[in-house]
Amino acid sequence: MSSRSATALFVERLQSAGRYTFTRVEAESQMQRSFIATQTALRRLKQQCRVVSPRRGFYVTVPPEYRAAGSPPASWFIDDLMRYLGQPYYVGLLSAAAIHGAAHQQPMVFQVVTSRPTREMRAGKLAIRFSMSGLVETLPVIEQQTETGTMRVAAPETCAFDLVRYPEASGHLSNASTVLAELAERLDARKLVDVARLVRLPDVQRLGYLLDVVGQRAVAAPLAEWLATKQPRAVLLQPGEGAGAEVDARWHVVPNVELEVEV
Repeated sequence: MSSRSATALFVERLQSAGRYTFTRVEAESQMQRSFIATQTALRRLKQQCRVVSPRRGFYVTVPPEYRAAGSPPASWFIDDLMRYLGQPYYVGLLSAAAIHGAAHQQPMVFQVVTSRPTREMRAGKLAIRFSMSGLVETLPVIEQQTETGTMRVAAPETCAFDLVRYPEASGHLSNASTVLAELAERLDARKLVDVARLVRLPDVQRLGYLLDVVGQRAVAAPLAEWLATKQPRAVLLQPGEGAGAEVDARWHVVPNVELEVEV
């Protein structure tokens, strides 16, 4: 039997068992082939769009219905990929917001928050982009069922704060505000305070201000009460811009950029 047919059979056995990921080391061991023979066989399968490799040594099988896209959805393999990398993670930002029903604009990339700098990965037409956080193992997450198992997804309250913590990844503050307007119905006001205790005070101020902007003063009320006990200093809504207007009394935020919110 050729290395090519052995590799194809290995991939087919995985799919029949409901598995869609494997490592090069696993393939080499299962087929009892050399490193070179395994690499050659896997390269052929990649050329045939039967497997894709978002990171060296890690492979995702591509079912026929996803051959045109070059990869199944990231939700099928992100948990296995992050375990392979040995990094804690959660699906975050606009990708998490979409999972929670705030899909104002379908994100062009799949966004993941992890513990250390990680370069963007591609799987077919899919891009996976990473943001770094020292709180990735601390902030609340949910275990979301996927087609192939589960994945860690930012809880709505974590997602709300991350939209402010990573404005560029959120499509800047106007887009973050639009997404917050849709996400608000999923937010628990008291849980927002729990998360506020874990993040920087300016992030609390900016999130509270944006919630007011999109008409969610009631959701933000417990956050405002908590903030009032912290004697916060005034912060710019968007750091690096001009000084702007007078300080907002409730959040001690200087609204130095004009927001365009689509609701």
